[in-house]
Amino acid sequence: MFESLTEKFERAFKVLKGQGQITEINVAETLKEVRRALLDADVNFKTAKDFTNTVKEKALGRDVLKSVSPGQLMVKICHEELVELMGGNESEINIKGNPGIILMSGLQGSGKTTFSGKLASYLKSKKGKQVLLVACDVYRPAAIDQLHVLGEQLSIEVYSNKEEKDPVKIAQAAVQHAKSKGFNVVIVDTAGRLAIDEQMMDEIYRVKSAIQPTETLFVVDAMTGQDAVNTAKAFNDRINFDGVVLTKLDGDTRGGAALSIKAIVDKPIKFVGTGEKMDALDVFYPQRMADRILGMGDVVSLVERAQEQFNEEEARKLQKRIQKDQFDFNDFLGQLQQIKKMGNVKDLMGMIPGMGKAMKDVDVKDDAFKHIEAIILSMTPQERSNPGLMNGQRKNRIANGSGTSIQEVNKLMKQFEDTKKMMKMMSNPKNMMGLMKQMKGGMH
Repeated sequence: MFESLTEKFERAFKVLKGQGQITEINVAETLKEVRRALLDADVNFKTAKDFTNTVKEKALGRDVLKSVSPGQLMVKICHEELVELMGGNESEINIKGNPGIILMSGLQGSGKTTFSGKLASYLKSKKGKQVLLVACDVYRPAAIDQLHVLGEQLSIEVYSNKEEKDPVKIAQAAVQHAKSKGFNVVIVDTAGRLAIDEQMMDEIYRVKSAIQPTETLFVVDAMTGQDAVNTAKAFNDRINFDGVVLTKLDGDTRGGAALSIKAIVDKPIKFVGTGEKMDALDVFYPQRMADRILGMGDVVSLVERAQEQFNEEEARKLQKRIQKDQFDFNDFLGQLQQIKKMGNVKDLMGMIPGMGKAMKDVDVKDDAFKHIEAIILSMTPQERSNPGLMNGQRKNRIANGSGTSIQEVNKLMKQFEDTKKMMKMMSNPKNMMGLMKQMKGGMH
């Protein structure tokens, strides 16, 4: 996500490296690079021009403090303006009402049905809501079946009626059903088309008028770049939606849609889809996105994801085991599985400041931990709980059983020992203090 944009921004700021002050000349040169970076990221020309003009005004109007270099000041101003461009603050979804009704709109293939499932899962698990999914795509039986499959996976009820061909009637009946059964939120998945047409616009307009949703979301594929923005405008002119959902943001290294959409339709981006799994859904935070674009990482999101997987009781047990020197392969496997639940490994690494750049050309596959898990699962329960038993013969058997090599088994043993040492050190406050002093000493 945003890989090439981040790179180009860095290149633009290099112009100011080593400059004593901000001048009209070096600002112009930097902003020419910034504008080019935005246009290459498929940002609308007017948006890119307005952005660089605003940055220029602010840069030339500010006194550079002695403690801040011109390059740092420019990064700060660009950061402020990127946040502004993407909407300033995060925007809440409105699910007030009895029930709250969310209407989905968008072209076919934009990821509406999948997103409906993700949103239902998010509202159920994070907000404690009773959610009803409604299948209103009367043209594609596969879309109705897909929603039923997702509902089954998530243990969420799906309302559909394959006999009825009028989506307005299906939506109205679903809302009545939700009221009688005590659902808090209704998510209505509507039909998409391959292109914008009058019939489609008329249909979604009629559904919206009939059920009066508390929230209308426009779902768009981020990889369509500038087209995404044009489609958003056409939909907004007709149905006046409340917010945008960008799907497949993980597959787009340009990210221009995320930067242009708010400026063109003046509606906030509310969610971003960052993968196939049902939990690959993030609330859109302009501040954090600007951090990532400018290569500053996104530690807040990383900590939030870690907290979601954190179990206090388990952590306490683990700490005791570490202090008693009982950390074994079962614990090691448990830690790996928690990291996996947090999401794509490369995406997680990109949230650590400075790591995005280092990881740029590294191909971290989603199954990066697969062979480690295979090795551990090829051990006997005895070997897993007593790593000291390991010898050449056992390692050979484990390598054969897991389809790996003896070198990989040895490598895992070393990783395990290193992790164990580090955890032991971190679990002792005295050691931690000593470590901090050492680090401070090394910085001087």
